[in-house]
Amino acid sequence: MKLSQIASELNVRLDGQDANITGVAGIEEAGPGQITFIANPKYASAVKSTRASAVIVSEDFPHAPVTTLRSSNPYLTFARALELFYQPPKYDPGIHPTAQIHLSAKIGQNASIGPYVVIDQDVVIGENSVILPHVVIYRGALIGKNFFAHAHSVVREYCQLGDDVTLQNGVVIGADGFGFAKDANNHWQKIVQSGPAILGDRVEVQANACIDRASIGETHVGSGTKVDNLVQVGHGCKVGEDTLLCAQVGLAGSTEIGNHVILAGQVGVAGHCKIGDRAIATAQSGIPNDVEAGTMVSGYPAIENRQWLRAVAVFNKLPELAKAIRRSTKDNS
Repeated sequence: MKLSQIASELNVRLDGQDANITGVAGIEEAGPGQITFIANPKYASAVKSTRASAVIVSEDFPHAPVTTLRSSNPYLTFARALELFYQPPKYDPGIHPTAQIHLSAKIGQNASIGPYVVIDQDVVIGENSVILPHVVIYRGALIGKNFFAHAHSVVREYCQLGDDVTLQNGVVIGADGFGFAKDANNHWQKIVQSGPAILGDRVEVQANACIDRASIGETHVGSGTKVDNLVQVGHGCKVGEDTLLCAQVGLAGSTEIGNHVILAGQVGVAGHCKIGDRAIATAQSGIPNDVEAGTMVSGYPAIENRQWLRAVAVFNKLPELAKAIRRSTKDNS
């Protein structure tokens, strides 16, 4: 594909000579005939040594010794460029003979249902669904159109999923929440988890993540939210729209997360906490208390990010400070 054609398709400005492009790659791996991108300023110097035929950069990026495609959002433009060169497999409509579908289930038009899929009674699934091998949909689940379920994902009883939901391999939506109470004999008694998990439109849940059902009420994940691998969303949690829960995030029960929140990898949030809109928690933060909207927090217990950076800087100097204090104490004795 000609670079000029790519620029037209992506609605970006071509700055340099036209060329034939055969694929895309990262800036360090890209070679002749490939296109790459720079979205993070710390990689700006790599443009001088890249072997790529063209680089997607920001509109105000300095003049470069290589052909550039200038974009207001280089990362998004690169994502769209990938779509020009890679198309995922297409699945023809049809139901594999080994699939077990209850007579009461209602499946929309153009469904592709793979081997050994199980769809229980009173399930409703919208049109254009793709359900790959060994997916299990429990009874009473309500699922919108354009549903895509990868192999071995599970949707439990009475859960509700909106349109354009994607479940990656091994996802479990609506497993029992972790609820137990001690009886008179000091044994743990299971609390029935009666409330469904509900996912809005355009939610993607990635491999082996779990969104538990609620004991009462519901567990809710808002439209546009993306849930990364191995994330745990506890029972009764409320997660807002267009939020990112990155790998190994854990939300204890009844946590409330706002809209456009980012919880980076391995962030843990204690139960019944509230995280405000647009808040950000950096990796491995532990959040035992509420976080105000628009705040960036770090560390454990999580505090405001700039304060945490100052505290870390002091922490690294503690051995020297302790040595100075001992010396001063000795001199004054």
